[in-house]
This record gives sequence, C-alpha cells and structure tokens, in this order.
Amino acid sequence: MPITFRDATKADLPAIVTLLAEDTLGERREDPSLPLDPTYERAFQIIAANPDQRQIVAERDGAVVGTMQLTFIPGIAFKGAWRGQIEAVRVAGWLRGEGIGGQMIAWAVEQCRARGCRMVQLTSDKSRGAAHRFYERLGWTRSHEGFKLKL
Repeated sequence: MPITFRDATKADLPAIVTLLAEDTLGERREDPSLPLDPTYERAFQIIAANPDQRQIVAERDGAVVGTMQLTFIPGIAFKGAWRGQIEAVRVAGWLRGEGIGGQMIAWAVEQCRARGCRMVQLTSDKSRGAAHRFYERLGWTRSHEGFKLKL
C-alpha cells in the first residue's frame, strides 16, 4: 500500500503520542493515555503556527503509521545556509522493516531541499543501534558528536 505524507492536525495527536511511546525510550517519557496531557496540544499549536516547523504524519490506507518533526533553521555559517533538522522519527512497530522509514526520510530530505536547505541533520540516541544502522544504510554519516543538557 502506498504511503502518503501530510502535516499533522490536532486530531492526529493521540496517534503521534502513541507512536512516540512505542519504544523503550519513549515508554518512559511519553504518556499516550487519554485524555492526553494538555502539554502535547500546546506544543502542537506552537509547531503548527511556525512556518519553519512541521509535524508530519505518514499514512497508509488512512491510518497514521509514522511521524516526524521537520525544523528549518536559518544560520550564518556556511554562507547563510539553511539547515533541515529531522526529529522524533517513528514508524509503527508492526510495520518496521517494510521500507516506510526510508520513504519518510527521503520525503523529509526533499522537503528540506525544496526549502533551500544546504544540509539536513538529525540526532539519534546512542542506545538506538538499529536506527544508526538504518540511517547509515540510507547514506547518512556520523559526522559529529552530539551533546544535550536536560533542564
């Protein structure tokens, strides 16, 4: 079945949060129980109102089967180049291995190219070995070491 991509709507939030909670890291930090915590809706509203942010859903046969967030970042470096940032990429667990993730990343890269980005970047938790192998198979390189400070 073909995969289609679109900007998420508020009605998609339960499916998005469920996808985010569907792995060992997400199950500890996300709460897909209904009604959803209002912080999810506030975050969604901020994303939806910003033209440099997009919350995307992947659909198959009318069902949300994947999600990711795209951020377009202006910068002075690289002669004023824009960067695309891909975050929180998730595919429904029962569909992993069917090529949906590859389609999602290819689509996201094209969106960044269409916005004039000169590079696309993403981060992946060090514990996600399968995800690292997936990105490397798609041609991504481990070019930087990332740092985070939780507040």
